[in-house]
Amino acid sequence: MPDHRIAIDTIVSPPFMENSYIVRLTDRADCLVVDPGFEPEEIAEKMQSLGVEPAMILNTHGHADHIAGNGYFKERWPDVPLVIGAGDAVMLTDPRANLSAMAGGQLISPPPDWTVVEGDTLEAAGFTMSVLEIPGHSPGHVVFVIDQVQPQVVIGGDVLFQGSIGRFDFPGGNEQQLLDGIRNKLYILPDDTIVYSGHGPPTTIGEEKRTNPFVRG
Repeated sequence: MPDHRIAIDTIVSPPFMENSYIVRLTDRADCLVVDPGFEPEEIAEKMQSLGVEPAMILNTHGHADHIAGNGYFKERWPDVPLVIGAGDAVMLTDPRANLSAMAGGQLISPPPDWTVVEGDTLEAAGFTMSVLEIPGHSPGHVVFVIDQVQPQVVIGGDVLFQGSIGRFDFPGGNEQQLLDGIRNKLYILPDDTIVYSGHGPPTTIGEEKRTNPFVRG
């Protein structure tokens, strides 16, 4: 598990069992909100119980189950920046692009305050995060790497799961891009790096390199 300085709380959002995360340093009263899904009120209630408020809202990508709560958070905390990869920014305001239209919905998020690309660095809630672009599940999917704690932490969205990988059959998906991104950007991180995925339990880089049937090291 990560060292005592960092705490990560998970709120699982049906119907897709999407993981929303509250990421915080234990000595601070602010936090990161990652991929707020269809249960934003539950996320906010958990934050209240922890005594923290958001410093930044991070979207790993623009699919509906990962952005559904953006509007709630931007309405309640309008000055808190909403951040997403540049390649997925259009998905926030386009129901066809964010796939909600496929299910008969018209989900629209507020537009991003900031967009990020490969190599950018973000600072919020006491964290310094580096941005990696790993397309393939969506065109502009990004992951956020926190290396100031040991072991390192990756907020990984729908790229690498415990024993699996993200789907690449959605519009804008690409299997080779996804596999190359995992091998060339994630699998070079230390084996004890903990990956917090968009669905399912956390895993480690070393475990997936050894056992993942879709992409081994």
